[in-house]
Amino acid sequence: MKVLFDHQKFTTQRYGGISRYFANIIDQIRVAKDFDCEVGLLYSQNHYLKPNFNTLDKYLARPLNTERLARKLYDINEAYCKYLVGRNDFDIFHPTYYDTYFLRNLKKPLVTTIHDMTYEKLPEYFWAQDPLTRDKRLHTERADAIIAISETTKSDLIKYHDVDESKISVIYHGIDLEAPLMVDPVADLPEHYLLYVGDRSGYKNFYLFIDAFKILSEKHPDLNVILTGGGKLGIADLELLHRLKLEKKVKHVQVNDEQLNYLYQNALLFVYPSLHEGFGLPILEAFKASCPILLSKTPCFKEIAVDAVEYFEPHSLEDLYQKIETFIVDSSKRNGLIAKGKVRLQDFPLDHSIQKTLGLYRSL
Repeated sequence: MKVLFDHQKFTTQRYGGISRYFANIIDQIRVAKDFDCEVGLLYSQNHYLKPNFNTLDKYLARPLNTERLARKLYDINEAYCKYLVGRNDFDIFHPTYYDTYFLRNLKKPLVTTIHDMTYEKLPEYFWAQDPLTRDKRLHTERADAIIAISETTKSDLIKYHDVDESKISVIYHGIDLEAPLMVDPVADLPEHYLLYVGDRSGYKNFYLFIDAFKILSEKHPDLNVILTGGGKLGIADLELLHRLKLEKKVKHVQVNDEQLNYLYQNALLFVYPSLHEGFGLPILEAFKASCPILLSKTPCFKEIAVDAVEYFEPHSLEDLYQKIETFIVDSSKRNGLIAKGKVRLQDFPLDHSIQKTLGLYRSL
């Protein structure tokens, strides 16, 4: 059985949860006796597909930092995917995101993965002209099988789209439980810091978190915040920190996976304040790195983390800073949740996730 994966997230992400999800599936297919696969890429800088730069990278890495040339690369990779779809030399097509370029010509079964329904649930936080919600709907209408990464995502999908429930399989993300935790030190870290991982856009609730930190920093002057992922701080982010006089206490660092593990490992607390998610892979990362976690009280987070974390009311500034305060002053609380996190992590083996996905392919 041959599975074709397309280019989308491998073109747009160097690091990222979605591209890592697909790379894990591809890695397993390449050692499975009854599977073969092809990835519709002429060139990519994705870390998970290509951990080592080749000669071509040395010439292309710098010019591809420009938006115009990066867009050109996207178009070239997409044209190649259209060619592969038209050639029809595969058994199943599993695109890595929601572009619909292939719908007219696809003749084989389609599997699509729904990572979350945040755009549908919280449309007020997104650009009205963004085609994502429409494209996602078209995927689900054409799909022969749909992977939802949590029961929450499945429930949201049924709520917002007229989709046949029998086509939906819930397959949780997984993490390699057997692999040792690989760490790479990050220089110039403060001794005491709260960790924030990922995007800082509206529904991620970043501004509530910073408002809470402002209150805490006045009581705990040695406390800092480390941000990672989500790109460099934007103008609005910098202005917020300037207004609150927090420029010296909030630092953004861009890190690889090994350095991210180091950040988790040394953080006082990982705070994930998002208003909605489809799964929350950083939860598993923090569990593995022995980092205590504070989450917003949302259905998905409660499904994934259960009682191995602390929760706060997602719109309550007072509840957020008070919950963080308890972690600062109570080391036994931190240690207790770290231990619970290790236990909960055992429910998410990567092998189980991959085998369920391959089983879904076989069923088609």
